[in-house]
Amino acid sequence: MKISTCMTRQVQVADPEQSLHQAAKMMDELDAGSIPVGENDRLVGMITDRDIVIRAVALSKGPDTSIREVMSPDVMYCYDDEEVEDVLENMGDLQVRRLPVLNRDKRLVGIVSLGDLARNGETMEAGQALSGISQPGGEHSQTAH
Repeated sequence: MKISTCMTRQVQVADPEQSLHQAAKMMDELDAGSIPVGENDRLVGMITDRDIVIRAVALSKGPDTSIREVMSPDVMYCYDDEEVEDVLENMGDLQVRRLPVLNRDKRLVGIVSLGDLARNGETMEAGQALSGISQPGGEHSQTAH
């Protein structure tokens, strides 16, 4: 099964010059913990609730700080024509719960989460990916620093 059959197509995109307050409000309205960041029709980063806490609040940066200052610029993504099993394995290896989905022209066309994949019948594979994601370590680990 291709990722395009499981992904969420309607994706809200933040602008890197928006404030963290605006990003947090958007996350609240969407009931989401991360939002893709786009500029000039290109994906340039991801902003997560964890980025806001660790890279802003913990460093005494205020709500007017731009998203660009705290977003993760190295975006991991998948393509809409990739197989679900391959993407799930990659999510486990990367220790991420969601990935932006791009077409082969590198345009954002959706976002896919472990929940999306589990709801579409990939429960065993989603569980294996979650096991990889839950391993100690990773970019945001408290034990890695």
